[in-house]
Amino acid sequence: MTAVTDIVFDPWLPIWLVGAALLPALLFAVLAAIRSSRGLGWRIVFLAAAFVVLLNPAVTQEERRPIDDVAVIAVDRSPSMQIGERSVQRDQAVEALRRTLERRDGLDVRVVSAGPDPTTETTLFARLDSALTDVPRDRLSGVILVTDGQVHDVPESGWLDGQAPVHALIAGSRQASDRRLTIVDPPAFGIVNQTVEIQVEVTTGPAGPDWPLPTLTVRRDGAVIDTVPAGPDGRATLPVPLEHGGSTIIEVETPIMPGELTGANNRAAISVSGVRDRLRVLLVSGEPHMGERVWRNILKSDPSVDLVHFTILRPPEGQDGTPISELSLIAFPVRELFDAQIDQFDLIIFDRYRRRGVLHQTYLENIARFVEGGGALLEASGPDFAEVFSLYRTPLQRILPGRPTGTVTEAGFRPDLTDLGHRHPVTTGLDGAGDGEAEPVWGRWFRQIDVQADRGDVLMTGHGGLPLLMLDRVGDGRVAQVASDHMWLWARGFEGGGPQAELLRRVAHWLMREPSLEENRLTAEADGTRLRISRSLIAEEAAGPVQVTGPEGETVTVELQTVRTGQAEAELAVDRPGIFQVTDGERQALAVVGELSPPELTEVHASPQPLAPVVAGSGGASLWLADGVPDLRFVHPGRDTAGPNWLGLVDHDRYQVVGASQTALLPPWLAVLALLVPLIAGWRAEGR
Repeated sequence: MTAVTDIVFDPWLPIWLVGAALLPALLFAVLAAIRSSRGLGWRIVFLAAAFVVLLNPAVTQEERRPIDDVAVIAVDRSPSMQIGERSVQRDQAVEALRRTLERRDGLDVRVVSAGPDPTTETTLFARLDSALTDVPRDRLSGVILVTDGQVHDVPESGWLDGQAPVHALIAGSRQASDRRLTIVDPPAFGIVNQTVEIQVEVTTGPAGPDWPLPTLTVRRDGAVIDTVPAGPDGRATLPVPLEHGGSTIIEVETPIMPGELTGANNRAAISVSGVRDRLRVLLVSGEPHMGERVWRNILKSDPSVDLVHFTILRPPEGQDGTPISELSLIAFPVRELFDAQIDQFDLIIFDRYRRRGVLHQTYLENIARFVEGGGALLEASGPDFAEVFSLYRTPLQRILPGRPTGTVTEAGFRPDLTDLGHRHPVTTGLDGAGDGEAEPVWGRWFRQIDVQADRGDVLMTGHGGLPLLMLDRVGDGRVAQVASDHMWLWARGFEGGGPQAELLRRVAHWLMREPSLEENRLTAEADGTRLRISRSLIAEEAAGPVQVTGPEGETVTVELQTVRTGQAEAELAVDRPGIFQVTDGERQALAVVGELSPPELTEVHASPQPLAPVVAGSGGASLWLADGVPDLRFVHPGRDTAGPNWLGLVDHDRYQVVGASQTALLPPWLAVLALLVPLIAGWRAEGR
């Protein structure tokens, strides 16, 4: 705290009124001077004394408390600052700046850090805005950025309104070699079982012109599918087939060359959402029955399903004398559907079908081959499945999991999940299924075709614990079998109904290889800086450990813990963006932390150019730390704030007045005396 003494004037009258009062007297004195009147000097003294008395001079003394200026050091700790010697240069510069600034009295030194941010980019100015919310601009001496220049939230040049200089100290080398791979206009969607074209570009600079043309390695969901050389311009078009619905992660990588800054930007990835153009379903109903409309309504309610439905009303042996011209029926296009166009369907459903001479054994053999080659079949059995004309007594026998015993049970029973069904993704969590100990609460069915499950997985049982819902993999295809035709009772709400729509939807999607319904599925999802790992357990076994591989190839082992029946989970903290691969030895899953190709690791060259608008607009300067830490100088407002090897901070010299006192130089008695003495002296001089 300091005391400051000063002389001030506190006029008794407004200054303009003081001037107006003295003007006539001044004119009179001028006239007297022209006439050489006696006592002119005393009159002038009187006028001067009157002017001083009216101005009321006083001595003031103020107690002032200095207000500290604020200097900010903004430190970039993003992943790109780990390249080469940048982090060493940064830490040394921050320490030197801090020591220099803290030695100055009346200066509040603040250090603000940005990063490491494992999500997207460097947001240095967002952290600065937050740190400066309580700092008036007339107290800010300046901001010194210690960074490689790759900042992604640089504001306009008017940041801080030019009231304080912004300097940048650039870490890194002016000349560096690096190769960068980018994906041009990545597609967001693609059609399942079709290819998407990925346009990539490899750029090299500013050094490294002798490097050979890059070779691109293409991965789909972690597996290498192709190796393609880039063209002379560094560009290439990569066709990638989409094999399933949902997210497909496509990675493209080029080898790391000697002397590169980093290999992080030699790899780019995108997530393409696979959608099915139309799911073509062929539904063949052997005869009209109560459940036929349920099948049709469920399939037609899905806008992605293109349904072709045939109901056999009149078999070839049905001769009733009706003329052909009067029949409203059409002939069943057997050859077109089951020979010429069978590969155009994704799923074939037989609903209470029995051999009636419509489908020849050759066509049924085509269906079996269709499934073994990658197609899907759903068979909903009716009473005829247990008879001599059963579909089981055809070439379909080798792909159907349930073998009929010849018995049909017609008695009330409540479908129940098996132990496997409580863990299988197709049936786990169905509404009303119970928890394995309590019975399900859905309605009863009243007919079941007795079958023996020779292969496949039994997820639901019916009367007497006999198999009711079975799933099986056959060759490259899949088969599902329902040993009852009474699912329609759930759709009608009988005894509370049941989840028939959800069950059939899951079965159909499992047949279509929906990833979320796969058995023993291993998944990994990123939630901010946490990696959530989950594995479904079909068999009653403990979950083993998984290996997690990070973006730079680092590996860590994580133990999974069982959280509920058939489900084990774990969490892992991550500290960088990129693709993390999780594997248990047989299965693998990919998780993306932050952006697939984050800006932070896309452009890694150290450069002052991104910061130029703010630095130049504030009167600051950008210097390279490779040339050493510059000197710091404190300058008055309005002076230059940078030089070739020094940076300037503004000394505002702000203070707060905490006390003041004032003493008049002319007390009343002295003021009267000062006026009377020249007045009397002048009067006596004129009277002689």
